[in-house]
Amino acid sequence: MADHTDPHGEEMPELSDGDDDDVDDDEEQWRWMEEEESQTVTCLFCDKVLGSVSATLQHCSAEHQLNLVNVIRKHSLDDYGYIKMINFIRSTNCGPSCLMEPSEGPLPWDSEDFLRPVLRDDPLLQTDPEELCGREETCSSSRAEPCDELLRRAQAAEERALRSEEALARAMEDLHKLKLLAQGLVLNAETSKSSNLGAVAELREDEDEAYFSSYGHYGIHEEMLKDKVRTESYRDFIYSNPEVFRDKVVLDVGCGTGILSMFAARAGAKKVIAVDQSEIIYQAMDIVRSNQLENIITLIKGRIEDVKLPVEKVDIIISEWMGYFLLFESMLDSVLYARDLYLADGGSVYPDLCNISLAAVGDAQKHRDRIAFWDDVYGFNMACMKKAVVPEAVVEVMNAETLISEPTVIQTLDCNTVCLSELEFTTDFFLKITKTTDCTAIVGYFDIFFDKGCSNKVMFSTGPQVTKTHWKQTVFLLEKPMPVKAGEELRGKISVRKNKKDPRSLLVTFDLPDRKQTYSLQ
Repeated sequence: MADHTDPHGEEMPELSDGDDDDVDDDEEQWRWMEEEESQTVTCLFCDKVLGSVSATLQHCSAEHQLNLVNVIRKHSLDDYGYIKMINFIRSTNCGPSCLMEPSEGPLPWDSEDFLRPVLRDDPLLQTDPEELCGREETCSSSRAEPCDELLRRAQAAEERALRSEEALARAMEDLHKLKLLAQGLVLNAETSKSSNLGAVAELREDEDEAYFSSYGHYGIHEEMLKDKVRTESYRDFIYSNPEVFRDKVVLDVGCGTGILSMFAARAGAKKVIAVDQSEIIYQAMDIVRSNQLENIITLIKGRIEDVKLPVEKVDIIISEWMGYFLLFESMLDSVLYARDLYLADGGSVYPDLCNISLAAVGDAQKHRDRIAFWDDVYGFNMACMKKAVVPEAVVEVMNAETLISEPTVIQTLDCNTVCLSELEFTTDFFLKITKTTDCTAIVGYFDIFFDKGCSNKVMFSTGPQVTKTHWKQTVFLLEKPMPVKAGEELRGKISVRKNKKDPRSLLVTFDLPDRKQTYSLQ
């Protein structure tokens, strides 16, 4: 027996022997017979419920004089066309005759609306139209076979399926053993990732799961795509500067639905590599194929820190990495990781410039609603709650009329040169007050610039004075209002740093003349 010990002294797990000799050439031919057991299928043209897809097809042919396979072949339906046709029939209650009528122009079920299932878990929607066509041929050729021969072959197929399930269980157990071994090797390795990579890069995949899971939901991508300030700024930058992208290799970090990748491809990029760890990557793959861009765009699932790109260097890195108050979520860390590892000399990260601004706010009503509210809650003193409420930064769209100072930029970042350590900073600031009143909060927002090498420069702002974006603004409420006078300067110091317990969240500390408060953004 071989020695199951690796060079580091770790004991190798015993793996089971595989048995691949039980898979016959005709297994695929009979797979559908097993899959159809215990199915209930509602007829397309009446209320009759049948026990399988095959029985439904036979019923439609005998009772409604419609051969569904002939319809598929007549209109050369692909998977999407077939799905839309089934949902069209079920939603419109059309008769069989309309399906075979010659059609001029688009088919009646051409609308994307018919991709939405009418019946939940409809077995007809789960059936491959090519398999249906092949199934008819199989059934036609097998009708002459004796029943006992069909039964024998079905039983043999069932036995093969059972053996395959057992083999799969053994393989999953082996995979689990190998995973445990690999984790042990990584933890015990003499060399590991350098601490210079930063807290986000050193997060294990399971520690970062919640962050990427949040981007697996369609709603957040719909919100971002509908943010015209965001999406159209990227589009305008890419389309109005085709010389930046023509014949270039582009990396899209955190591609989401792939919209930036497709902009780049349309602008003339030679190759686009799109990377995302969230489950949305699978929809992005379908979107790219639907737009015939799969020859240009390559999609890779995984964190940029963990995957291996199919190229050594890229000419351009594009990413929509910005979070609330610019740095929340720490996705810029991943962009900088990609920049240092993959960006070719003379290449550029876009957007390339960004800044963070502050302004003073005087909104007595908002302060009463959020803070003074706790002094008397239905006759009870809950003022102790202020200690919990105040430190939570509020993300909201604020009224620009409540600004009581000129804005000031507290930090400017050049994404082509900034270091990871510079994403945590402390700086003094001065706010020139424009109105004599009480300062009730400090508001923060950011501006984004597409500048380097661009003949047509593009920028956008997330400030309260312009069109709102999904980033809104970040409001830091003061526990007690601060009197200020027009013409004077409100001086303070701000410190921005990652939360050691959760490096994707931020801790922001304001040191003002008579108070100091730390806020969390998470």
